[in-house]
Amino acid sequence: MPYALRARRAVRETVSGLPREFWWLWTSTLVNRLGAFVATFMALYLTLDRGYSATYAGLVAALHGLGGVISSLGGGVMTDRLGRRPTLLIAQASTAVSVALLGFVHHPVAIAGVAFLVGMASNASRPAVQAMMADIVRPEDRIRAFSLNYWAINLGFAVSSVAAGFIAEVSYRAGFLIEAGMTMACAILVFLRLPESKPAETVKTDALSDSSVSLGTVLRDGRFMCVVGLSFLVALIFQQGSIGLPVAMGEAGFTPAEYGMAIAVNGVLIVVLQIPVTRFIEHRDSRRLLVISSLLAGYGFGLTAFAGSVGVIALTVCVWTLAEIVNAPTQTGLVVRLSPLHGRGRYQEMYTMSWSVAALVAPLMSGFVIDRFGAEWLWGLCAVVGTVAGLGYGALMRRVPEEKPTEPTEPAEWTEPTEPTEPTERTERTEPAEPAAGALGQVPERSASGP
Repeated sequence: MPYALRARRAVRETVSGLPREFWWLWTSTLVNRLGAFVATFMALYLTLDRGYSATYAGLVAALHGLGGVISSLGGGVMTDRLGRRPTLLIAQASTAVSVALLGFVHHPVAIAGVAFLVGMASNASRPAVQAMMADIVRPEDRIRAFSLNYWAINLGFAVSSVAAGFIAEVSYRAGFLIEAGMTMACAILVFLRLPESKPAETVKTDALSDSSVSLGTVLRDGRFMCVVGLSFLVALIFQQGSIGLPVAMGEAGFTPAEYGMAIAVNGVLIVVLQIPVTRFIEHRDSRRLLVISSLLAGYGFGLTAFAGSVGVIALTVCVWTLAEIVNAPTQTGLVVRLSPLHGRGRYQEMYTMSWSVAALVAPLMSGFVIDRFGAEWLWGLCAVVGTVAGLGYGALMRRVPEEKPTEPTEPAEWTEPTEPTEPTERTERTEPAEPAAGALGQVPERSASGP
């Protein structure tokens, strides 16, 4: 009984204190992932249902990823210029239409073209979601919020993968239409429940205003681009769970069902452990977390070289899944910290693009290494890449100052007492007057988190 009470208290503390707008955004993410079908069953649809070759299926997957790379840039610009809410509406409505269309086209060129459009539309919403979440959640709660959002993504994926498998046995077209309908429901939910959260520019000549934060500004930000590069390395490792691992297991004589059982451990662990691990890491040093998670990811996949059974492979999945649970919210929080207030969309788009590019490079890398040298070399390369990423984070984070946990409450401490006795407060509170100017850029962020 005491354990049950502690568990209930832990869950309550994890989900409490977040604004109502966050939970509508969280619900939108969950509904969107519950309807996921294209990304999971595209290859099976093209090879089993349509009868195309594996080479053609790989080409379509690459075009889908290429669309994501392109939209990562456009989605961030739209997020900063049009706003978070319009970008989400346009991206999700476009995704719904293109996914529905994919279920009705039959010509190979048409399928490839529509898949490219699906990749563009579906990926365009990511910078807007992350920027809106940063707008409406207090800095000290962001890691917890990003973790909960990541938990929703994986919960939806775990449920949809099972349900979509049964749907695919009846009709692939039904799966496309169901995903289109649920994505359109997300667009309607955003329109009805989520207000615009883009911070208003208080000073037109502000150096961090929307007009001055361009893609060139992001590219010239050397420290942030180092984070993007390290993110690419980590993403390259995690992509092997869905690319290198099934190919290697197939060549080793394992069945698709055995791969399914092994990779299912990833989704189950994320759903079960995301909340308790988040509570553990929420106030830990993000520098160490990024180094440790990079090493766990690299060596988790590296241990696969010594796995000769499904059980041992499942244990290696446990190792790199723990790295994924720690890395995802911590790295997203770091991106927010390094992003200027009025340039979050563009900074998020560059971070998102690192994962999109990794999704393009990983299939080429894993296929080449496995065919030329063998799967053992791929797993050894993952360990090397993880080590490089860990060392990179260790060196980079020494120059990144820790975020102040009291950021949203600083202005309240010096402004609230001025109303009752303004003349005396001016003489007694001359020291806090200086932080007021430093907090000027934080005011829109704090006001955006309101209803």
